[in-house]
Amino acid sequence: MDSTLLKFALPVLTALTISTTAALAVEQNCRFIREKPDREACYKRQEEQLAARRKPAPATDEGRTLETLRQLRQEDDAVYRSINNICRGC
Repeated sequence: MDSTLLKFALPVLTALTISTTAALAVEQNCRFIREKPDREACYKRQEEQLAARRKPAPATDEGRTLETLRQLRQEDDAVYRSINNICRGC
């Protein structure tokens, strides 16, 4: 049972270590650039990369969204018609 845990945990920890090290290396590289314009350009690139990672994915199928809205509207209309047929004071 311990060997199964070790077989699973070791690759996960290795991947985590590599990804963390690479991310830290990218952030620290700009700090050691002596030329101010080059250093600022490096920080700007990092900022753009970070913004691109945080940006949500654009909607790929706008037609499908419109179709979904039309279907919801039809369902709402059906519900409103059925409500109007209810006797409210019988």
